[in-house]
Amino acid sequence: MSAKPILWIVVPCYNEEAVLPLTAPMFLNKLEQLAEQEKISRNSRVLFVNDGSRDRTWELIREMAAKDERVLGICQSRNRGHQNAVLAGLMEAKERCDITISIDCDGQDDLNAMDEMVERYWEGFEVVYGVRSKRKTDTFFKRATAEGFYKLMNALGAEIVFNHADYRLISARVLKHFAEFEEVNIFLRGLVPLVGFPHTTVYYERAERLAGESHYPLKKMIALAFNGITSLSVKPITLITGCGIIFSFLGLAAMIWAIVEAILGETAAGWASLVCIVCMLGGLQLISIGIIGQYIGKTYLEAKRRPRYIISERTWEKPERRWLEDETEEKTPEKGE
Repeated sequence: MSAKPILWIVVPCYNEEAVLPLTAPMFLNKLEQLAEQEKISRNSRVLFVNDGSRDRTWELIREMAAKDERVLGICQSRNRGHQNAVLAGLMEAKERCDITISIDCDGQDDLNAMDEMVERYWEGFEVVYGVRSKRKTDTFFKRATAEGFYKLMNALGAEIVFNHADYRLISARVLKHFAEFEEVNIFLRGLVPLVGFPHTTVYYERAERLAGESHYPLKKMIALAFNGITSLSVKPITLITGCGIIFSFLGLAAMIWAIVEAILGETAAGWASLVCIVCMLGGLQLISIGIIGQYIGKTYLEAKRRPRYIISERTWEKPERRWLEDETEEKTPEKGE
């Protein structure tokens, strides 16, 4: 590897009007530092992906792109979620650069980890995961639930890197193969490891958000976890099958016990035990049906083959619009006029 690689930093943005003016210069400074150290090409860029923001995020991106050629932006036609926004940026970049680094816009991820990521790429690694070494800024509840999420995902068969979010370096060669994964239900943390290729990790400490509010409350985190599990693993259905077999044997044993007690004449009215058993089995059945329904729903969505993202505008292109022009025809004056 002799020529300096072209790096594109992919930054998904959703209602980041407050934090974007603070973090955008930081991304550009990091590009300049890496270029001065001759680790990357001076043709490297920062690509902001507007995920259907309702504030001035897209306006700010366009203003920055007009002032600095290193800033590029794409705008999605509507909000499609963080994972789809990252995917849109990566797919847009893969034909125009050698390596990409995806990172959130909030400034919590340490930009200095990019130096080590690029160094690992020079050493031959084509995927470099940014892993949080500590969670000092998280509350006890958030830290416990987040770490429990990674452990649960791995236990259920989803191959993800512990404490890794979406801060990672991926080479263009890997992205070209990653483009062959056509799932509509996207969970990048689990899909990227499936591509393979030499990979490693770098560790960094996560800081506080510089401005604005987090767009990943507990409700969205739970939805992301459930989507990741059901998109990458069928182990929950296997567990349901196992539970069904166990409860079937328990039910058979209970039936034998009830028959024996009836023959011996020692039966008694036991409405409490009956209610408990019915409630327990009813709850288990409803949960099982719900999980199976999630898989059926995902199969339904995959069969539709809907686009995962639609880019409505790029800062380096003029918006495609159809202008209706009035056609003026010269009228020949009629006789007598």
